[in-house]
Amino acid sequence: MTAEIYLIFAVLAATIGLFIFSPWRHDMVAMASLLICVLLGLVPSGVAFEGFGHPAVITVACVLVLSKMLQTSGAIDMLTHKVLPKSAGPFLTISILTVIGAVLSAFMNNVGALALLMPVGIQYATKKGIPIGKVLMPLAFGSILGGMTTLIGTPPNLIVSGYREEAGLGSFGMFDFTPVGAAVAITGVLFIMLIGNRLIPARNGTDVAGFHTGAYMTEARITAKSKAVNSSLLTLGPELEKADAQVIGLVRNNLRVSAPNPRRILHEGDILVLEAEPDALSSILSSLNLELVEGKADLKREREKDRDKPMDKDEEESAPPPESEIEIQELAVRPDTSLIGRSAVQLELRTRFGINLLALSRNGKRSITRLRSQTIRAGDVLLMQGMPGSINAFASEFGCVPLAERSIRLPDKKVSLAAMAIMAGAVGGAAFGLLPAAISFAAGVLVAMAFRLIPLRAVYQSVDWPVVVLLGALIPVAGAIASTGAAEQLAGGLLYAAGKDNVVLILALFLVITMTLSDFMNNAATAAVMCPIAISTAAQLNVNPDSFLMAVAIGASCAFLTPIGHQNNTLILGPGGFRFGDYWKLGL
Repeated sequence: MTAEIYLIFAVLAATIGLFIFSPWRHDMVAMASLLICVLLGLVPSGVAFEGFGHPAVITVACVLVLSKMLQTSGAIDMLTHKVLPKSAGPFLTISILTVIGAVLSAFMNNVGALALLMPVGIQYATKKGIPIGKVLMPLAFGSILGGMTTLIGTPPNLIVSGYREEAGLGSFGMFDFTPVGAAVAITGVLFIMLIGNRLIPARNGTDVAGFHTGAYMTEARITAKSKAVNSSLLTLGPELEKADAQVIGLVRNNLRVSAPNPRRILHEGDILVLEAEPDALSSILSSLNLELVEGKADLKREREKDRDKPMDKDEEESAPPPESEIEIQELAVRPDTSLIGRSAVQLELRTRFGINLLALSRNGKRSITRLRSQTIRAGDVLLMQGMPGSINAFASEFGCVPLAERSIRLPDKKVSLAAMAIMAGAVGGAAFGLLPAAISFAAGVLVAMAFRLIPLRAVYQSVDWPVVVLLGALIPVAGAIASTGAAEQLAGGLLYAAGKDNVVLILALFLVITMTLSDFMNNAATAAVMCPIAISTAAQLNVNPDSFLMAVAIGASCAFLTPIGHQNNTLILGPGGFRFGDYWKLGL
């Protein structure tokens, strides 16, 4: 082996290791990998950023924008309300939701498809008193399965198609994935519907009314009229036990005390750090006459400050609304949002949005940090308080998924039909070979913008930039794996281990390796790493490379074993009350 091959192997091993074990985001790891390859001379500096103009990257970005158009136009809401039965049992309703998720994700981003249907699923589970996870996991897995069926269903398919074209074999068509992808998707959805529901754990407390997102951690202030004044935590024990709540910390004079002494006497102004279910939280606040630290009183004080200031005509028209219009809503944090790693203080929630963070649910994990200083993570559920418009603006800007019933949207039927027509036109242009996929979908975005079917401010907000950077950075790295001969070496090692006689065994082994990597790496990154190896393996075996490329496409999407394998898995972690080890039974 040459020195270049040893170097690219070292970079590849380090990249995969960082993807799996590093706290860095995937796009940061990918960019670091690219820059190291440039510094080592493995990727010429002149072509280092050509990956960002790759057709697969452009297509991914355009599909995300068109997915946002379908959401904002109300087209999906209209479809969902017409298809879902009004009075059906859990089996039929969950099955239909799963099928809808699979069909939608074939033509739009599968994370977007899940985000659209999650509130519907949670509403249904709440009304029927069944565990929310029993609805969300089938819906999440169905959305992942549906993405396998078309060229644009998921980024790995686009990457595989791009590598096929670079190998001189031409790109895959819109429905070239359908025979294999649909067979896997249909089998998977049927399994979920008929057997899989029994493999989904039902967490304690998920069979009562309300949204069950795990215990909330919140902060409540002891007021002058509170029963807790001059009492000890030991004295409050029966009240706390009755409400199924517990005190996990105490704040006095801005100092946090974890696991406070039960005999400590409480004073007015002390802040109790409580852990409780949403319903219990309300009960304990009422019984002890506690006040949420970031509650209505704070918003009221802000409004009183505003009243003392002189207002011009425009400000008078937008004067603060009455307290009765303030509502509380739960928001799930998506894995691709810029909220991650930031706190309520850093976000300036009250100043910028006029809303409060009342509580945070992070299943199975506690922190000694003050609530307002808590670093937000993917899968967290935030309990927000404020005007509906303010909460919606916050959720829209940061891509949070509302878990409470969405505000009633009355979409214009003409706008919805126009949005569906544009999406159909973009898909048709690519499917029938009238235009390359990137050009067809870029044209669809341009038409949508021209007719204002998507808010112009939402065009760039709807693009998942970390994925775009990930793809743009990894494509040249994957090219180096092929050009240095490293892909041939890896393929040769695989053939030596498995033997050249049994091609089906080698294909199965290749599929399993890809699936395993995808459970711990981003699926797009997995596809970019495995594609050059797939083409080299097929060449050494002298067989059709499409079989191995299809194995990469399917394997990269089969990320069902962990909550970090796919964004859909992460998104349901908090709302479903799941733990890390809850996925593998159904996923496997």
